[in-house]
Amino acid sequence: MELKGQVRKVIHQKGGLKVDLLLWITFGFIIIGFVVLSYIKRNMDSKQSSTTQSIVWWIVGTTVWGIASIILIVWWFSKI
Repeated sequence: MELKGQVRKVIHQKGGLKVDLLLWITFGFIIIGFVVLSYIKRNMDSKQSSTTQSIVWWIVGTTVWGIASIILIVWWFSKI
């Protein structure tokens, strides 16, 4: 019983249980990125010949998405 009281006290001191907008943006960005990249990859696989330009854009897009995801995660952890 004492532990519940301490947890409530800590939550109250932190300002309550708020939904962190940056956390939802980060998760949304990562999930939407997975969906978009898998859709693009599936379309590239369905074509018989992939052009060099589409492969380069696939690599660039994946790299930018990965770096942005890492930055968002680090930014969110630094706010905790």
